[in-house]
Order: sequence, then structure tokens, then C-alpha cells
Amino acid sequence: MRLPRLGLLAGATITVLALGACSGAPAAPLATSTVAPASSAAPVPLPAVDDSPPEHVLAAVAEGTSRTVVGLDWTEPAWVRPASNSGFFSEDADADTHVLVRSVDQSWRQLSPGVDTLTTTETGSAQGMSFDSLDQQLASPGPFWMRIFASGEDWAPEWVASTCHVHGYGPDDDGEKHLPIWNECVWSHLLATYRALFVGRGLAADPRLRFVYVPGAFTWAEFDYETVTSAVDAGELDFAAYRKWYAHAWTDLATLFGPYRTKLVFTGEDYPFGPFTHEQQDLLARQATAAGLGIRNGITEESNFHLSEAPAYGSHVQPDGHLTLDESLPIHDGRFVVGAENECFTDCGVTTDDVPYAVVQSNLKALQLGVNWLYAVPAQSDMRGEPEHWDWVRLSLGQTARTSADAWADLRDAEDTYWRDETAPPFTTAAAWPTRPWVRNLEHWLVQRDVPGGTARRATVDVRRQVLAVENGTAYEGLSTDLAHHQSALYFDLDDRFVATTRGQVQVKVTAWGASGGFRVRTGSSLSALVRPSGRPRWETTTVTLDASGFDASLTGRTDLALEAATSRDVVVRLVRVVRLAPPTP
Repeated sequence: MRLPRLGLLAGATITVLALGACSGAPAAPLATSTVAPASSAAPVPLPAVDDSPPEHVLAAVAEGTSRTVVGLDWTEPAWVRPASNSGFFSEDADADTHVLVRSVDQSWRQLSPGVDTLTTTETGSAQGMSFDSLDQQLASPGPFWMRIFASGEDWAPEWVASTCHVHGYGPDDDGEKHLPIWNECVWSHLLATYRALFVGRGLAADPRLRFVYVPGAFTWAEFDYETVTSAVDAGELDFAAYRKWYAHAWTDLATLFGPYRTKLVFTGEDYPFGPFTHEQQDLLARQATAAGLGIRNGITEESNFHLSEAPAYGSHVQPDGHLTLDESLPIHDGRFVVGAENECFTDCGVTTDDVPYAVVQSNLKALQLGVNWLYAVPAQSDMRGEPEHWDWVRLSLGQTARTSADAWADLRDAEDTYWRDETAPPFTTAAAWPTRPWVRNLEHWLVQRDVPGGTARRATVDVRRQVLAVENGTAYEGLSTDLAHHQSALYFDLDDRFVATTRGQVQVKVTAWGASGGFRVRTGSSLSALVRPSGRPRWETTTVTLDASGFDASLTGRTDLALEAATSRDVVVRLVRVVRLAPPTP
């Protein structure tokens, strides 16, 4: 659908409110914003970018029977549609893969070639890319997202360094030095450009604009700490000075955008690799989201590493190694952007001999974090090679326990090597996470529980080591019953919100190792027929149909679902999906 243009940016150059001469000392305060403070302006809802049905619809399976396919089964019921504030985004749109949101990239230098002026007709470049003028890029129809490459010495206006008496730090891995964005003079001029563009010209209000990466630093406009470390090492920055700027930077932007602040996406990460102490820097990303910004991480391809404890997303490791997601946080209320980027599988200097496996695990990790917007590149992300899986991801992004077509548990033991040697809070004692650094499962509204008679053990049929990168550690895919020790079942607990909104029948899809034992699926009121795997060493997904009324927490340990070994061999299971056949109740 072509969205109407708002007549934005009609004119070549406009002079914005002068801020006065700046030096290395803090600049004069900015003039009062024309936008209401963030706390008093209700966010503006955005129209959906995609409302198309699933392309891979699940097959009907009669009660009392089963259906088995080789590999993973990602099919969905015909009724499901994408969540309203969700989708795939990339540099270029690609309708065939449902990548519908393209980028609009600008450098600060091309937008503001003169002191505190704004032009939208100049071309520019940054990060080895060339950019058409803003006017030209906005002339194309359709939704878009934005980056303003601001911090690089070659990205920033030439007048900024001389006016603010600053120099670049670095170089980074791409050979670029970056200006100190934490310098109050530099920051005030950048805010002036943001104000002139997004408020003065109304670009923040354009319904085609889905979100903006901020603050526009550093490498690839990702707010890592390489440049900050360089300044600290040079003896020209300490934490007190950095914290003073950081404490107001994100509220500056949120106030500037007012009711459109939910379009702002902070590009930093939890537990940054920075020069300060754990106590000083570990929770800085959460401060940005608390100020009213969205969040995005760029390395979920390394699906086991560094992202288990992610406070800005609300993800936390529990003492039993399971991950929980605090969905009560404002960032998960459906208005904000919770982002990730999954395109570096045959690019970015990494590679793997099993791209489909890496793609699946990365996407499951992104969904465990509650992501609603996912950066993907059709070729590098293998979107055409794994169309059924990517269609399931599209329909899963941004869903809640009350709206999702399915709840799922990806059963595994995986090593988060970031925590192998770290003793930072909150894991300063052994009791906080006894099995550290091993993480049990990736789960979304379906949680595997160790209960009497159902204590799972790690499977060894599918072991992956250092996929994409050394730090990605070892992952044992699948959990097993343990008949030798009288543990004859795997038990699962469904989220109460999912149960409360489910009626009629569900399909339970169990991906089990073909060379393991037979099993039955049990709920409080139903027991499936015996499922007999093929006997071959491969993953196979079997579907059975049961009545949802059986999810009554009446099984061992007050659980809702069990997979019971039904032969003399242990059952090895990798993935369980509970799929509603009817739309959720209100």
C-alpha cells in the first residue's frame, strides 16, 4: 500500500536556531523544544506494514492419529497475521521475502554542511557507502527506517571539530576516527540537527518512518565502546564526565520526539565491552530504555553468547539456568521497537558449514528476547533457502502470550562463554547460577520443568561447537529422558495467559531424534497414540492433535504437558510447539 507523502522537506536549506559559540566546555542550553515533554505526550500508534496470511499452512491431523515430517516443522494456522508493530527491515526492500522496510541513510555532514544549517539536497557518504540526497530517498514510496551517521571524522560536518575544539579518537576496525559525541558542544549541535529535521520538518510524524537508530555513533552507527575506551586510554575522559552526559542524552532525544519517541532505537548493548567497572557500565543500556527509547542488538547471530542476561530487554538467567523475559516492562507493550539483526551468516567475516542451523538458533534467540523488528538480508540471511522458517518468524515477531499462534520450547544446553569467567553482578555467588555458564533452553511461553520422574538430561546426538565464532561456545541440542535413573518423561508448563486465551483443539509438534525411543503426548485429560520414530539418526517432527481443555496444571509438578517414554529407549527431543488451531479468545 502506498502511503501518502506529507509534503516534507520542501526546500533546500533552512537555518535552525543558533546555539551560540561552543567550545570544549558545555555549550549554552538548547532552546525549549517545540515538542511536549515525553512524559506528557501519548505515543502515536503506527499502521501495520504487513497483514498477509501465512504462506506455509499446517496440515490437518485428526485426533488419535499423528503426522511425521523430516526436520523441523514451522507451519502455522491460516488465521494468524503479523503483529501490528513488527516486521523485517533491511537496506533495501524485498517484497518476495516480506522485507518491506528499507533504509534511509544520511551523514550528518551532508545534512548540515554549514554551522547549524539543514539541507536535504546534498549527497553524502559514510561507512564506505554513498547516500543520495534526503529528498531523493524520501521520494520513493513505502515505509523506511533511518540512520544518521554522525560521529565519524568523515561523517560529521567539518565545522563541528573546530567549533567545539575536539578531535577524533580511534581508529576503529574500519580505520575511522570518531568525534566525542559525549562532548556537550558536539551533542548540542547534533540535537539541533535532529530538531530541525524531525521536528521542524515534521519527519518524526511521517507514518512511513518506522524508527531511527540513535545516537548515530560509532562504527556502523552502533553505540559500542571502542571509541570511549580510546578516549579513556588517552587520559581525556573519565566515568564522571561520561556519566554526566549519558544521564541526559536519552531524555534529550525522547523529549525532542515527544509522542513519536517510540520511534527512537538505542543501538547500545547490555554489559558493554567498555573501559569502566562493571558497577558503572553494566546497566547503562537499561537506562536508555528507561528513558523511553527502544533497543536493538546487532549480534544475535552468535545466539549463545553475551545475550542471556540482557536487562534492557528484560531477559534474565534464573538459578536453574532457564531464561525468563519480563514482559511487564514498557518496552514490551507493543509501541516500542525491540530489535535485532540476523544477517551475518556468510558475511561480516564469519561463516559456518550449516547456515540453516545458525539461522534457526539466531532467530529463536531473537524471539526469546521479545524482538518485534528484525534486520535481515534475503541472501545473507538464507531467507529463500528456509522460507517456511522465515515465514514463521515473520508471524511470530511482536506477538504476546495472548496473541501468538504458538508457544514453544527449544530444548538444549548451551554455553554462554561471556559468563564463563565473569563474576559480575548479578552472578557474584555460585548460588545465583550453579550451572554457570550453561543455559537451559530457549523458551517462549512453554517452559520445560525438572520435576520428580521428569528430570531431563543433556542429549549428545547433536553437538555444535563454536558456530560462527569461537566465543559462541558449545551447544548440546536436545534434552533426553533418563530411564536408567527412573526419569521417564519431559514435563512442560504453558503460560497461563496462553492457556486462558486458547479454546478448542491444538496441535502439539514434537521434534525428536529419529533414532531415539517412542513416546506419547499427555495432558490433564488426553493421551496421544504411540509415536514411533523412524529409527534413523535425524530430527523428525511429529504432530498430534489434542483438546486445549487438558492444559489444567494437573500433571506432576502442576505442569500442563508431558512427553512420556513409551518404549525401552530414552526419548530425545529438540523442539516442542503448541499451536492453537482457532484464533485466541479476547
